[in-house]
Amino acid sequence: MKNHFLSKDFLLSTPTSEKLYFEFAQDLPIFDYHCHIPPAEIAQNRRFENLTRIWLNVGRYGDHYKWRAMRTRGVPERYITGDASDYEKFLAYAKTVPATIRNPLYHWTHLELQRYFDITDLLDEASAPRIWEQANERLQDLTTQRIIEKFKVSVICTTDDPTDDLEHHQTIRESDLSARVYPAFRPDKAFAVDQVESFNQWVDRLAKISGSACRDLSELLDALRSRHRFFGEQGARLSDHGIPYCYSAACDQSEARAIYAKARLGATPGADETLKFRSYLLRFFGELDAEADWTKQLHLGALRNTNTRAFKQLGPDTGFDSIGDWPQAEPLVRYLDQLESVGKLPRMILYNLNPNDNYLLATMVGNFQSGPTPGKLQFGTGWWFLDQKEAIEWQLNALSNCGLLAHFVGMLTDSRSFMSYPRHEYFRRVLCDVLGREVERGELPNDEDLLGSLVRGICFENAKAYFGLECGAVR
Repeated sequence: MKNHFLSKDFLLSTPTSEKLYFEFAQDLPIFDYHCHIPPAEIAQNRRFENLTRIWLNVGRYGDHYKWRAMRTRGVPERYITGDASDYEKFLAYAKTVPATIRNPLYHWTHLELQRYFDITDLLDEASAPRIWEQANERLQDLTTQRIIEKFKVSVICTTDDPTDDLEHHQTIRESDLSARVYPAFRPDKAFAVDQVESFNQWVDRLAKISGSACRDLSELLDALRSRHRFFGEQGARLSDHGIPYCYSAACDQSEARAIYAKARLGATPGADETLKFRSYLLRFFGELDAEADWTKQLHLGALRNTNTRAFKQLGPDTGFDSIGDWPQAEPLVRYLDQLESVGKLPRMILYNLNPNDNYLLATMVGNFQSGPTPGKLQFGTGWWFLDQKEAIEWQLNALSNCGLLAHFVGMLTDSRSFMSYPRHEYFRRVLCDVLGREVERGELPNDEDLLGSLVRGICFENAKAYFGLECGAVR
């Protein structure tokens, strides 16, 4: 009988879908150009003690998808981020899994159990002890570098603060790892001028590592320019910003200088001043990327740290973020036009978190395309709450209708977990099914060369050409 749960034809509803996936997509390497995997754990070739440590994690850098599901299920925080034992936390999640039916977690959970540990049982309270033992036994052979090689990962781009010394990246380069691991420049803490205490602490760190005193705006920009150059020397070719909307208010150098001086003296800038300063810096970062021939990424639309009590107790990035609804079009087009007007618009990928903005971004990138780079501006893949089947299809449809799917650079994990590589398989199956269904309906030609080339491009080859990074050999 066809379509048993997570069988070979999982998400592939037609013969053409299966042909496209198995002949063109399945065996391609992974080009993971944006993730939050800790470079230290790759450098140390970490071996995880048990399934909780790799899957649910301990501390604030865990799997927020699972944490949110457990909270919704009524699981006490002690079994999520608290002091419960690793096994108690795993068991709490196992009890939650049956309730995740139709949530993408149900697919991802069982896909990961299959691909990492050859476990085909459904996870629930009854199967949890057996799965715990079997997975933990298999984990003894799965260090971080073994996992990367097992899933044929060719390129990884991490996410790194300008004050990072990147020593772990140096260690990785000197290791036997076949994949190439590159840093990516994420200077978001430079925007937090309204959080004076933490902002000044960060600037002091930047001053120390850059050798620039950062006493005034010129020295701050010199420090950032120096770190951008250093990242480039370590192989970086991408930058990234996670911002609610594009900062593009008018702000000249004298205004930015005064706002920076105010913050360095310990006074909190007002809301208008904060936006002006952020806008000045974001334009500066765009020009840096253009001059260095880098690719800039803008992750737009997250409403972060919404639960004040949880934020005070657990800190940021612990699963209390959601989709925001800021106006995106006008501030974004101003920013892109500011850079384009002075000939300093870099390659750029725009990701939205609000699906209402799909067509907005899909049409926006078309306003600023130019040679010689095909798809110089990209409407990025569905991320965070949108990296599941339905929203992946929405993004593919908006991009196809308003742009050129053939130049799309495809999927990324955007994850801190070494258990997330099956997300690429998930995306590839969804992509091949969309195309296969349209072939079966006569909406696309049944042309193996045409469609096979399209699939290979989206799944790996477009990213390889677009980013200009050396790829690692796949063993």
